[in-house]
Amino acid sequence: MSTDMQKLLGTSEEDDDEEMDTDVKEEDDGRQRNRGTRAGSGSSNDDFMFQQSMQDQVGTPGGSRRSRPVEEKERTKLRERHRRAITARILGGLRRHGNYNLRVRADINDVIAALAREAGWVVLPDGTTFPSKSQGTTKPPGGSCAVAAGSSASHMASQQSSPPAIRGGVSSGHRSPTELNSCRMKGVFTPAPSPYDLHQTQSPELLCSATANKADGLVRGSVGVINSKQILEIPPNMTEQDFSGTPYVPVYVMLPLGVINMKCELADRDGLLKHLRILKSIHVDGVKVDCWWGIAEGHSPQEYNWNGYRQLFQIVRDLNLKLQVLMSFHECGGNVGDDVCIPLPHWVAEIGRTNPDIYFTDREGRRNPECLSWGIDKERVLRGRTALEVYFDYMRSFRIELAEFLEDGVISMVEIGLGPCGELRYPSCPIKHGWRYPGVGEFQCYDKYLSKSLRKAAESRGHLFWARGPDNTGSYNSQPQGTGFFCDGGDYDGLYGRFFLKWYSQVLIDHADRILSLAKLVFDSTCISAKLPDVHWWYRTASHAAELTAGFYNPSNRDGYVAIASTLKKHGATLSLVSGEVQVLNRPDDFSGALGEPEAVAWQVLNAAWDTDTPIARENSLPCHDRVAYNKMLESIKFPNDPDRRRLSSFAYSRLIPALMEGHNILEFERFVKKLHGEAVMDHHHHHQQV
Repeated sequence: MSTDMQKLLGTSEEDDDEEMDTDVKEEDDGRQRNRGTRAGSGSSNDDFMFQQSMQDQVGTPGGSRRSRPVEEKERTKLRERHRRAITARILGGLRRHGNYNLRVRADINDVIAALAREAGWVVLPDGTTFPSKSQGTTKPPGGSCAVAAGSSASHMASQQSSPPAIRGGVSSGHRSPTELNSCRMKGVFTPAPSPYDLHQTQSPELLCSATANKADGLVRGSVGVINSKQILEIPPNMTEQDFSGTPYVPVYVMLPLGVINMKCELADRDGLLKHLRILKSIHVDGVKVDCWWGIAEGHSPQEYNWNGYRQLFQIVRDLNLKLQVLMSFHECGGNVGDDVCIPLPHWVAEIGRTNPDIYFTDREGRRNPECLSWGIDKERVLRGRTALEVYFDYMRSFRIELAEFLEDGVISMVEIGLGPCGELRYPSCPIKHGWRYPGVGEFQCYDKYLSKSLRKAAESRGHLFWARGPDNTGSYNSQPQGTGFFCDGGDYDGLYGRFFLKWYSQVLIDHADRILSLAKLVFDSTCISAKLPDVHWWYRTASHAAELTAGFYNPSNRDGYVAIASTLKKHGATLSLVSGEVQVLNRPDDFSGALGEPEAVAWQVLNAAWDTDTPIARENSLPCHDRVAYNKMLESIKFPNDPDRRRLSSFAYSRLIPALMEGHNILEFERFVKKLHGEAVMDHHHHHQQV
């Protein structure tokens, strides 16, 4: 328990005196605030102070017994500060050159653990370390991958301190250079390495954890026994809010991205059925699934195959669960959490080879085949059809072929994909083009169709010389103050800047308006929704540069989300917001360094929706399985201090992966579901039987 508390609060195990450690922590807090990120200069001062203090103490003869404890305390504080200064240099180097995700108060133990995990070892919260099965070695004494807390707990503890997607710097044979360099530290839509760059496999930790759990019997189909020794101890001083009696929020779990294979067949019917039964047993309301354009209309235009989805929907209905479906008009394989590759339809790729302007294009002319440019919404370039007609035909086919599931209410909501990752935004931060967090990204309006639209807008204003994109925006990885456009007082707020940003953001709004109007026509009485990310980095600057390149005209002197919320309201669509606040818990420095503010962005979007009376749903961006993260999510979902008792229409949990089904993790998730449902929750200190 003490180890968990130290990890939660960021304290060191080297200090036995609690009061002394608190003093050191407070003093270090002040020093961190004063020096910002200048670990190098601060640590040099610490070295000098430490040496000077030791000289003074050596030169002081004797000393009374009464003053000795004070001197010991001061020496210990100085040693601790000296140790932390050295650690700061190590951590700074790992963050800068290896993209390690280490918390602000990480100590040398965290560094060693990160290096060990990168080399394929398993490190438990209590420090127990042993080789993974992937190295062909045996487990430690006791016959289990988890000596004290269970293999599921050890795997998730390692995920919390160093998620496999963010680590780098030491090659383990499982990471490509692209993956090592990708720093996925933002909360919403930082893309993972592109399928064009690598063929990604599961991390060795996940493979070890899944294999060990199967061997140890923690997950045995729909029935398993979990005892209290397999449950991680929760810090006793952690305060938790009582959500009993609060409004009921339906909970959906996103299914694996590859639940339907490229032949439109169920990839693993038995495994899926087993997991769905477990979800049903803990009273999850339903599941959410992507209906991939690249699968259902993958080979020829207007030739649709819905067989696998029909089988899936039948299983869900038989279990008396609900469905949310996503019309996925984007590719899968280059974004956060993607573990399969599902490209755009083959026939679309053929068109793109002869006419690459159907894709979003940056200032250097680089194309992004993740989704179609909004410039072709009304251009007949897709075998005689416009993009809008293609989307409409796809949705209409779904509506006709799977009508029974819509009519009997099994499908409770249809989410309309409006851009990359299914989100309403420009693909302004593509890893495949070199973007790394927290770069401002680049405008994506240089295909010939959007260029024609910009020229038309400039002509209508009588300023033909405005028919161009800005030329002083830097590159993908620039910071606002390093550009003439995004810096404080920059061109973004000049006459041309305001014209360009208004046009750029209006293209986004018009695209949403057109497709949602068609979706409402197709799905009629069924609820539809659109997904928005929270682009939070550089939010505390005047320009909000990352939001501008993503298409949200939201500088500090303008609200860029009200118009979007109003468009959704116009079509009766729910605003589905992707949440990134949880990731601030373990990486606050990553967000403060980029002047990011995930919670502020979320609240601005929520208020825009509330002001326009637009229904709201939410989903998390990355999986989490610990109670601290769940409590953080609850605060952003349940609005405990809202006098109007407003509530979300639903919450979608990302995602159904093997780790979620492990003993301790499924118990924590069940507890989370009960709180979202407004039920009273009792802690598990006894044997728990899975049904």
